[in-house]
Amino acid sequence: MAVVRVVDGRDAVAEAAAEEFVAIVTAALDERGVAHVALTGGSSVPGLYGRLAGPIHRDALDWSRVELWWGDERIVAAGDRAAHAHTALDTLLGPGSPASSAHVHPLPIDLAIAEGSTPAHAADVYAAQLRDRIPAGPDGLPVFDLILLGMGSDGHILSVFPGSPALDADAPLVLAIPAPAHIEPHLARLTLNPRLVGTARRVLVMCTGRAKASRVAEVLEGPADVRRLPAQLARGDNALWLIDAAAAAALRTTHR
Repeated sequence: MAVVRVVDGRDAVAEAAAEEFVAIVTAALDERGVAHVALTGGSSVPGLYGRLAGPIHRDALDWSRVELWWGDERIVAAGDRAAHAHTALDTLLGPGSPASSAHVHPLPIDLAIAEGSTPAHAADVYAAQLRDRIPAGPDGLPVFDLILLGMGSDGHILSVFPGSPALDADAPLVLAIPAPAHIEPHLARLTLNPRLVGTARRVLVMCTGRAKASRVAEVLEGPADVRRLPAQLARGDNALWLIDAAAAAALRTTHR
């Protein structure tokens, strides 16, 4: 069962997430010499990325051995403010970044746009990169050391929305997702297969705000129904949920 830690406010979530990030990545570097991390977008991550780029956490890691990937991305140019990469490029990967560009692997959306190829082709290219660089587990899937996640108001993670074909047993490792009609922004996406959440060594979910409180309670304490609430895929023993008191308001169990 996932561990749930409730802290006091958005800034506290960001600080706790930065501390967990450093601890998890340090352990991976000590054990395997390299750490593969899937980044996320959304409202929860600017504070985390800003802290990781600051002197305290930046200098705690050997970033030359940290491989940074993307969990999902909107199909827009990288410079577009709607792109998840925009947040990372502005903070964690901005000027003076501790991370080497040789170890940063954004989804190849700019390449697909420039070549006029399909989103499905870009997904296939990324899947090949993942399989080439990340060792696979017993089931043949690449094993991330850490996957960062946020949760949408509808209970989605990555770009895996309720009822998504990404939840099908035969879904590919990376796949194109049509623009969702029920949630903004209405943009097509690329996403990792959500099965990778279950095979990752560690998963860190960040969630803040009272607007998500009822959904957090459904996901963490309600009956299992991942087709309706894909975020329930992050209820396993490998997951830590960092949420603020507002997002925890509807939980029946007290967490600290």
